Amino acid sequence: MAKESMKAREVKRAKLVEKYAEKRAMLKAEGDFIGLQSLPKNSSRVRLHNRCKLTGRPKGYMRQFGISRINFREMASAGLIPGVKKASW
Repeated sequence: MAKESMKAREVKRAKLVEKYAEKRAMLKAEGDFIGLQSLPKNSSRVRLHNRCKLTGRPKGYMRQFGISRINFREMASAGLIPGVKKASW
């Protein structure tokens, strides 16, 4: 389980990215790299980190499902994910 502070930091970054997305795109189109540098660092989309929607775990994230590999495995074993059959894992 991720710390609440780490989850909150990711939410804050996501809001900054959304807020500055249009301005960032405009500055990139103009080639104004000095203007891009003046924007907050966390407003860049690259600084976002994928986290599991259930636990907030940053590693082993499965983008298609939005959860970590561990939660995926538990849910698949419990039959909560349709179309997934348990192989030898």
